Amino acid sequence: MGGDPNAFAELVTRHQDRLWAIALRTMRNPEDAADALQDAYISAFRRADSFRGEALVTTWLHRVVVNACLDRIRAGKLRAVEPLPDERHRPERGPAPEDPLEQQEERRSIAEALGHLNPDQRAALVLVDMEGYSVEEAARLLGCAPGTIKSRCARGRAKLVPLLEHLRISQGVGPREPT
Repeated sequence: MGGDPNAFAELVTRHQDRLWAIALRTMRNPEDAADALQDAYISAFRRADSFRGEALVTTWLHRVVVNACLDRIRAGKLRAVEPLPDERHRPERGPAPEDPLEQQEERRSIAEALGHLNPDQRAALVLVDMEGYSVEEAARLLGCAPGTIKSRCARGRAKLVPLLEHLRISQGVGPREPT
């Protein structure tokens, strides 16, 4: 950030929407996401001079946010879960429900199902399946091997399938065939 006093504020402004989305999906609650994001901003500001440029600054910021979220989850500093406000990402890519109550119920179901995953699986799935990061990018953000991300995603998806099966049926997709 080269000594420019406005550089950090510019970085945060430029990436705040994406950072908020990551925090919200990982924490599953707006208040907890805001707290984690504040922790991340403080941490990033304090460590800005240690950024060595080995990764893109956006990758570094995303990693700081995910780590702050995981730290809060592990410390148990969480509030009651509220539905996710974003409806862009659904487990099945069928037609979106047209009824607003149905949409709200779907988001609540997804948020509740994500709550059954451990924090590492949830973080991996949020980054890969909801935020669209590649496995390699998610591995860099979470500081682990790509194979670990693949494993966390696979295990997380396997836990989500039975929890979200009712969404497939309500969308007329029908139950999955046993494999």
